[in-house]
This record gives sequence, structure tokens and C-alpha cells, in this order.
Amino acid sequence: MTLLAAAVAGRGLVDPAGAVYRADDEALLRGSAAFETLPVYGGRPFGLGPHVDRLRFSAARLGLPSVDGCEELALLVAGVAPDCVLRLYRTEFDLVATGAAPPPDLEEVRARGLAVRIVETGNPLGLLAGVKSTSYAFAFTARREAAAVGADDVVFTGGGLVLEAATANIWWRRGEVLFTPSTGAGVLPGVTREAVRSLAAGLGYEVREGAFPLADLLGADEAFETSSIREVVPVVTVDGAVVGDGGGGPAAGRLQEALRLLSRP
Repeated sequence: MTLLAAAVAGRGLVDPAGAVYRADDEALLRGSAAFETLPVYGGRPFGLGPHVDRLRFSAARLGLPSVDGCEELALLVAGVAPDCVLRLYRTEFDLVATGAAPPPDLEEVRARGLAVRIVETGNPLGLLAGVKSTSYAFAFTARREAAAVGADDVVFTGGGLVLEAATANIWWRRGEVLFTPSTGAGVLPGVTREAVRSLAAGLGYEVREGAFPLADLLGADEAFETSSIREVVPVVTVDGAVVGDGGGGPAAGRLQEALRLLSRP
């Protein structure tokens, strides 16, 4: 990740290559920090309000200080890096915004689709339901193991029910109905998930949320992931089994086009 800009509450813009966090910050000692990731297009952070709301919720649940002022930090970074991946962090001591260069292969990944592996997590605890924290060790270890066998991502299940991907929400389609797991323990209320949910209705799709067994995903006409940076990306195989015709599907393409029209200035 190449940082293009960084800003810290009380300090303004700082050298992105310089030190920011204290060595005794709980964020470093125990991974106790809240964060958000969102895209900046043409100097405009997309979905900033909902992301700040979720950051505020996460910080409160983790016992961290207020996130007041993060909108101003976000705009400082966006002014320096008008097309970037913006990240907002609330740690024990600091409120930080950074801007990094977007991944160079987003369109390539969208065009070929994702191969995913299933990882059973058991029944996740609900204490941090809805919290987006920096404690991503399990998710990223699972993703690295998936990459070792030729996959791009993982989809977690709990008690045989589909939950979410490592850093994205999972969707699938049967006919004109879109399915996605309900938010709660093990399923983050994604900001892009909510935007896609609204867009789907305008495109004539019915959206159903609930608790769904893995067999429902495996038998889908198409599947896709949604996240702030990747937006809408088709899933073409699950544990080596082809989803639909293996070429993505119409819903993912239509939703990506609609999301792009909504997000770009």
C-alpha cells in the first residue's frame, strides 16, 4: 500500500512516511482500534456519512474516544489525493485519516471474477456484532491460505450458514431475487451492501435477507461480493464448483454500473 497523504486530528496533514501512533497505543498492543475504508473519486469521499456513523458505533463499542472531526480529516486527505482509498482510524490516542493509491487490478479482477473457498468459523460471538475493528488476523490468514490453493477470497460460514467474505458482503441471485445474509454476529452491515440493496430495487430485483445454508449459495444462478473499494465483483467458483455459467452474471454487471453512476462526481 502506497500512502499518498495522511492527516491527524490536532496536527492536520502530516508526512505520510512519518510516525503517527504511540508505541503504547492499544491499537498496536492488542489490535483494539476502529476503522473505515472508503473510496475517494474526484476529491469526493463516497458514502462518508454512513462510514462515519459506523466508525462512531464501532468506537463506542470498543470503548474508544469520540470520532468528532474525522469528516474534516477525510476532506483534508481528499484534497491532496483526489482519487484514493481513504481510511479512517480511531485508536486509544489518535484519530487518523490516510489516503492510498487504489489497487491497480480492480477492473481485471471484476472482469474475471473471484474464486472463493469456504471457511467454517463455528458460531461467531455477538459481542462485537456490527463493529469494524482492525482485528483482521483471522480473516487475512484465511485469505492467504485460500490464495495458496489458487483462490482469491474466502466466504465464512457459521453452523453451516453463509456469513460474509473476508472483507466484503456476499450476495447471490436466483431468478429475479437477490439473497444476502442478515447483518449481525459474523456479518458486518456494509455501507456498499446498503447502497446496492437500494439500487437493486430500482433495477427490478427483490432483495431477501435472512439465514441461508451454504447449499443456497452453491445452487445460485450467479453470486457476487460487495465492498467499498472493489464495489461489485462476481464470484465465479466456490470451492472449485462453478457458480451459474461461470461467467459472472447480469445482476452484478447492472449493479456495478448503477453504483458507478451514483458514486462518481
